[in-house]
Amino acid sequence: MSAARAWAAPHTFDEALAQLDATPFATDPVRAGRRYRQLARLLHPDTAPADRQRQATAAFARLAALWRDRQRAGTRAQGGRDGLGGDPQSPPYDPEFEVPEDAAYVVGPRHRYLLGPLLARGDIADLHPVEYRSGDRRHSAVLKIARHPRDNDLMEHEADVLTRLDTVAEPRHRAYATALLESFRHFEPDNTERRANVLAPLTGFHTLAEVAAAHPGGLDPRDAAWTWRRLLTGLGWAHRAGLVHGAVFAEHVLIHPELHGVVLADWCYATAVGTDVPVLLHRHAATYPPEVRAHLPASPATDIHLASCLVRDLMGDRAPGPMRAFLHACTLRSQEDRPQDAWQLLADLDDLLEGLYGPRTFRPFAMPGV
Repeated sequence: MSAARAWAAPHTFDEALAQLDATPFATDPVRAGRRYRQLARLLHPDTAPADRQRQATAAFARLAALWRDRQRAGTRAQGGRDGLGGDPQSPPYDPEFEVPEDAAYVVGPRHRYLLGPLLARGDIADLHPVEYRSGDRRHSAVLKIARHPRDNDLMEHEADVLTRLDTVAEPRHRAYATALLESFRHFEPDNTERRANVLAPLTGFHTLAEVAAAHPGGLDPRDAAWTWRRLLTGLGWAHRAGLVHGAVFAEHVLIHPELHGVVLADWCYATAVGTDVPVLLHRHAATYPPEVRAHLPASPATDIHLASCLVRDLMGDRAPGPMRAFLHACTLRSQEDRPQDAWQLLADLDDLLEGLYGPRTFRPFAMPGV
């Protein structure tokens, strides 16, 4: 019997521990990723038996280390250079994936990515549209690559956070965060290393920074309401997975005007509940709540403060008095005095909105000029 067939999916904590002691990952990267997620779900301290937390913490740390080693080994097997302008024969050339001779591409453990023009410049990374082939189909994605090696750790941290959301958070709300396809080291021709994260594309979405620019007089509170509701849903989902986003700013929140979708992006600054936000963005220094500026432990109230400031600024002077009072209570200086549960706050917000505007109905929204 082959090793692939001998490996059976674990269903209990003990079965996952036993498989961790054996060879946990398949050679095929897709199977390896599936096995990693299966083991992570069972070994994570949040899902392990309550009386085995210390054992789970050690096992999960070991699993994470094994997975990082597996990814690095996969990178070396691909020719040791995941870079632009590398040898087009490493990995083996796919003649059906027509890449112009002068095209730039990035090679990862799973796919070769044809690089498109610069899509956006984030805080620490550049984003490019990319295409790759899987089987007989061509797919689109977004490549997020660190501009400077000093930020590689933040990019790797984002990949770890998105993996946690995949493995620990409730699947029914997964659409509220960007989806990671793979993460790997990219080497320039001079051997400079930059971390790359490949993300699922978001078609038809706009940042709230774009929304604010399109509505200089302030957003109608009824339009801000559905964004606010979905933002609280997404934050509450992350909080229940033990995470604080830590950077709920306009450029990190995307909406789909027609579908009323909301996605939280840029998880580089996320942190575990009860720990401090690792990096502060200077241009938003005045918006952070006191606990972040003082490097004190963050809580769900930290994200609630940031989200409330964002919604307040979106509406500007158009917000009615009761809504302004509601927002003020969410931005008090002491996080102990602020709401602590985003989903309970959502229920309170629904009561407020019903009192202001009546029963909830779908309100079409369109971006001017789009």
